[in-house]
Amino acid sequence: MPILRAGAFEIFSRSAEQTRRLGMQLGALLKTGDLVCLEGDLGSGKTTLAQGVAAGWGSADQVTSPTFVLVNIYRRPDGARLAHLDAYRLDSAADAEALDLDQLLTEGPMLVEWPARIEAALPAERLWVKLEWMDADRRRLEVTPEGARYQPMAAALQEAVYGLV
Repeated sequence: MPILRAGAFEIFSRSAEQTRRLGMQLGALLKTGDLVCLEGDLGSGKTTLAQGVAAGWGSADQVTSPTFVLVNIYRRPDGARLAHLDAYRLDSAADAEALDLDQLLTEGPMLVEWPARIEAALPAERLWVKLEWMDADRRRLEVTPEGARYQPMAAALQEAVYGLV
């Protein structure tokens, strides 16, 4: 049995800046309706990656963890919107459904931190990024496409990071 699921790959980041740059590469690939789930413990780099995603997607807005407001919306100059949801304070999928996730996805891509807390409310197709703290500077990121929609995105990200694969 393979260590990683089909289409999945791992990246080792040696700094917060490298994690941000990876996020920028991912953000450049996002389209309306895309869902990126960011799994990881506190301090694993989820918000740092989200900062890069927003920048690569084209937003100049400041990116912070939406822990207390639940959802931050970042905008591009063309009016497009990127939703950034933090599910840490949600108790159930029903709480998430009250946020009208489907509507957020029709307005642009969405990032979800702590996605396992509301997984039942999320579309089955998504790009899942698991971040693991290794030491003060290093992180391991495991990128897993879930569903046919995300296979090409994962492949494009892998190519952007590693070159031709």
